[in-house]
Amino acid sequence: MNCLQSWPEPIVRVQSLSDSGIKTIPDRYVKKPTDRPSLSLTTPMANHTNIPIIDLQHLFSDQPRLRAATVAAVGKACTEWGFFQVVNHGVSHRLMSETREAWRQFFHLPVEEKLAYANSPKTYEGYGSRLGVEKGAKLDWSDYFFLHFLPTNLMDQNKWPKFPTSCRELVEEYNAGLAKLAEKLMKVLSTNLGLDENQLQQALGGEEVGASLRVNFYPKCPQPDLTLGLSPHSDPGALTLLLADNNVSGLQVRKDESWITVKPSPNAIIVNIGDQVQVLSNGNYKSVEHRVVVNSAAERVSLAFFYNPNGDKTIEPIRELITDNSPSTYLPMTFNEYRTYIRTRGPCGKSQVESLKSPR
Repeated sequence: MNCLQSWPEPIVRVQSLSDSGIKTIPDRYVKKPTDRPSLSLTTPMANHTNIPIIDLQHLFSDQPRLRAATVAAVGKACTEWGFFQVVNHGVSHRLMSETREAWRQFFHLPVEEKLAYANSPKTYEGYGSRLGVEKGAKLDWSDYFFLHFLPTNLMDQNKWPKFPTSCRELVEEYNAGLAKLAEKLMKVLSTNLGLDENQLQQALGGEEVGASLRVNFYPKCPQPDLTLGLSPHSDPGALTLLLADNNVSGLQVRKDESWITVKPSPNAIIVNIGDQVQVLSNGNYKSVEHRVVVNSAAERVSLAFFYNPNGDKTIEPIRELITDNSPSTYLPMTFNEYRTYIRTRGPCGKSQVESLKSPR
């Protein structure tokens, strides 16, 4: 991918700012008034609403009625929300907890040790503190670690943290479990679109799909009403599977004209539709804008597993979903081309995928 080789400005680690004891955040992190969480669109109902929670235990049941009910529940959540939580998903609760805590330990290492993994915008691999390369852009109140998992030729465990010592082994096992879950969910999405159950997976690249992990660290913030941990955006890939912090909420999903704070169910994985599935489904499924708020009392750690097309795969609406009443809506583009495009701009709501729409 043709990306910039270096960041446009010196990188400041948000965790270091937080640990320094500052009382006011630097101007680079202060959002314009309309983008601040305290003034964004909310309704009283939003405080009592949550994204759907779906039990997957019957997904591969030998009882067709139970399986059909689960498939239908996923389809309804995809069309009405684009976001849902799954339980009884097959990923070990112990593995989830230990992987999350290993990353928490990593972020509490001395900054000098973490800087050995400092990333660049060329691949984003490693320890980072900004998304997007626009000079002078407002920044988010977060640090992260990004790594590749699939295809295997892109995975380089030497770029993964050595400490804590359990981290590399846990990450490999965790990512493998999430990849299996994502593949199962792609079958369900295909079925609900009236396609062969393997068709979406094949459209992503079959056995040569891409997958990556971004671990987000949101430090305590002295002025959480002025900034965001992650600006509003939709995810660029196919599916995102998120392991949220088990103590601190922060993820918010845009539903109609409100921001809904997600209340994670214990041991659940949060799933959301990405831009590539929106394109492949010709808009039958839609990626959803979401953001992260921060707070002054506690840090937050989350693990976002991105299930993506193969980077060289051209993504366009599946032929069977194009009709006279539903013409092809999106221009074809490889995932690498799309990823380069969005990395230049950083989080920008839904404007990235909407810009792919064909002129009528």
